[in-house]
Amino acid sequence: MRVLILGGTGEARELARIASGERGLDIVSSLAGRVATPRLPVGPVRVGGFGGVEGLRTWLRENAIDAVVDATHPFAARVSAHAAAAARELGIPALHLRRPEWARRPGDLWTRVPDLAAAAAELTVHGENVLLTIGRQGVGAFAACAGHRFVIRSIDAPEAPLPARYELLLARGPFTFDEELVLMSRHRIDVLVTKNSGGEQTAAKIAAARTAGLPVIMIDRPALPAGARSVGAVAEAVDWLRAAAAHAVG
Repeated sequence: MRVLILGGTGEARELARIASGERGLDIVSSLAGRVATPRLPVGPVRVGGFGGVEGLRTWLRENAIDAVVDATHPFAARVSAHAAAAARELGIPALHLRRPEWARRPGDLWTRVPDLAAAAAELTVHGENVLLTIGRQGVGAFAACAGHRFVIRSIDAPEAPLPARYELLLARGPFTFDEELVLMSRHRIDVLVTKNSGGEQTAAKIAAARTAGLPVIMIDRPALPAGARSVGAVAEAVDWLRAAAAHAVG
């Protein structure tokens, strides 16, 4: 069974590694190409967009794909929607692999907001120094926040427009709890703005904000496509692929 794994997440790489060793599974991974130097998964990899639902549907058909696993970032809503639609139109099984989101714990000072625009609006009631950890896309939503100074951390530099006052930290995690505490102290951070990406790799900043007593503006995840089948762990996705392969053989 030929499987397309979408995404450059840690879960996508782990799934590609495990599934590539499974008998009866032929794995191809696809990365969006938004990171200049991505961490590559095991096995064949394609990089770049497909051209919407129609382009993805054509690629799936021309490459004889039998199943799709969407293991993209939890905020890659468009890709997830396209994957679900293309697989449905072709009648092939699709699964969405999403790490569990973070849950509020005692001591957390969260304000949950639905999107980037709401996060920018919420800053008006917080202090001046903002740690912005939303990746390089979407930074423009904060360009008009003239009363704040931003520490923007991302792997690659964001595109304009940018806030009037900012410092750019180009870095790739994961970061330790101590590193996050030092960063927040050094830059006198008053508030953290982040997406509810979930997972352990980037959870240190949430724990550090809790320890430092800093408020967090937490951007909620977009919903998965209607009717989508999803799992929260790589092991569950491997089991799903095994079952799908056994069904295909049967």
